[in-house]
Amino acid sequence: MNATSPPVIGIIGGGQLGRMMALEAPRLSLKIRCLDANGADSPCGRYSEAGCVEGGLKDEAKLLELAKGCNVITMEIEHVSVPALATLESQGVTVRPSSNTIRIIQDKYVQKDHFARNGVALGRYMDCPGKEEVRKAIGLFGLPLMLKSRKEVRQLLSSTIELTHSICSTITQPNKNILQGYDGRGNAVVRTLSDVDSKFDELYNAGKSGGVYCEGWVDFVDELAVMVVKGANGDVKSYPTVTAIQRDSVCRVVVAPARCSRKARLKAEEVARKAISSLGDGAVGIFGVELFLTREGDVLLNEVAPRPHNTGHYTQDACAVSQFENHLRAVAGMELGDTSMCVGAAAMVNVLGCGEMGETLKVNDLALGMERATVHWYGKSPAKKGRKMGHVNVTADSESELQTNLKVLLDAVGLPEEGGKDGGDIPKPEPLVGVIMGSDSDLPAMSKAVDILKSFGIAYEVDIVSAHRTPEKMMDYARLAHQRGLQCIIAGAGGAAHLPGMVASLTPLPVIGVPIKTSTLSGVDSLYSICQMPRGIPVATVAIGNAENAGLLAVRIVGSTREGVMEKMIEYQKGLKEVVEGKSERLVEMGSTEYLAQMANKNATVGV
Repeated sequence: MNATSPPVIGIIGGGQLGRMMALEAPRLSLKIRCLDANGADSPCGRYSEAGCVEGGLKDEAKLLELAKGCNVITMEIEHVSVPALATLESQGVTVRPSSNTIRIIQDKYVQKDHFARNGVALGRYMDCPGKEEVRKAIGLFGLPLMLKSRKEVRQLLSSTIELTHSICSTITQPNKNILQGYDGRGNAVVRTLSDVDSKFDELYNAGKSGGVYCEGWVDFVDELAVMVVKGANGDVKSYPTVTAIQRDSVCRVVVAPARCSRKARLKAEEVARKAISSLGDGAVGIFGVELFLTREGDVLLNEVAPRPHNTGHYTQDACAVSQFENHLRAVAGMELGDTSMCVGAAAMVNVLGCGEMGETLKVNDLALGMERATVHWYGKSPAKKGRKMGHVNVTADSESELQTNLKVLLDAVGLPEEGGKDGGDIPKPEPLVGVIMGSDSDLPAMSKAVDILKSFGIAYEVDIVSAHRTPEKMMDYARLAHQRGLQCIIAGAGGAAHLPGMVASLTPLPVIGVPIKTSTLSGVDSLYSICQMPRGIPVATVAIGNAENAGLLAVRIVGSTREGVMEKMIEYQKGLKEVVEGKSERLVEMGSTEYLAQMANKNATVGV
């Protein structure tokens, strides 16, 4: 694309995803032209600098009209006409992603088959052209069983139905009978053999002749998502793994990075990149990849969307380059941008219509007054109940800091942190500091470290890990700590006090040792044991029983990469200074005799 005038990107679809692409285009010296039934009144049409074609997304004549003014065609929705796209390609029009890529992804059974053939980890699945095949699948996979439409459910895709572009898997919502293979619809849960006829007919009739397939039930602990961008030159990059929280079969909240182990996050990104790479040269652009994290720690691919995705909205304010910009870069043949996060943590909360615009906008008003919260409004009207009207992105330096603003937003949109019968709990922040000890008798001393971590808002975990009584547990804890996302370990031990040193020999993380005071040698034995480590096995050892200092050192370690935590540490140090200066002023003013008398009355000592 070396034309003297700015290249024009044609977008099939004029919804909020197209709108957010259009808002990024000018910075890349690109222009947008879109096709939508609402034409220039669509969310994207209002920002389409190169004009807007009014018409149906599958109207071949309208697609040809769109293409005439464009350098490349892309889409914000996958439910388009593959034959029409193929016709454009046959006439020399560049379509990204290609018609073949859309063909594979449109039919969810074909999608599953493609990924299975290419070695991508999946759950069990089976084509079900008839009810007998469903019964066979029950014999193979057991109950409950998830039935899904292979393609879009056409009678639910009329112009009166709101298409809301989200990640929602209904496996988390087994109480929903009929949804759709898009935004949570087109799925049905078979719980008993007697359900087969009614559920199959329901899906088959809704999907016309699109077909039905089934999936074996996946016992997962988290729904994850990864945005993957593939350039025209074949480069593939993934954004960080996120946790997607569903309520009532709608993706309501996304938290980044995902609140699971580092090992699981890296595995999810690996699976996602492998899946998109397997789609071949035509798979150019951004892709939303939905995954399951099982109880056994496996990561399984669920579905792929060939477009910007609800679970990637956080990238607008949390990453160096957003999903929308990277999609435009990819389809325009430009170099891909940086996909890394430039903040410590982020969350996206969807704002749904509640039937009245004024009431719906209250969430926006609240978010506008919050630090590091950004409102993204879609420009839709009216605010129909359940309609996606916008989203709010919140960023922070740490997950614990994020949690404060996130809770305020969740309360505002009526989302409790625990999903209750509907599932979809908001995961707590993953611990950054591990506090371990050899015995519960050490807990009174070690609790001072916990109090410090609490006061600084740092997520932590506490456990008993004995070097002598549970050596296997100690070895597993130390070796896997960094994979679970811990950044340092505070280990308290008395007597022989081998725990801190043994943990330090097994983990790449910094270890802070706390010598516990003993009844025999008052903790001197513990101190000598912990601080006399051989070269190459460092343990940062604090004074006997001084777990408070261990907690403060852990805060400094965590704060070295988190500006918010560092600022709190600076304020803490200012507080220490002010306390001493206050005592100094009182001593000079009162004199030593009166000051000592006051101290005696308070039965306290000056701990300077």
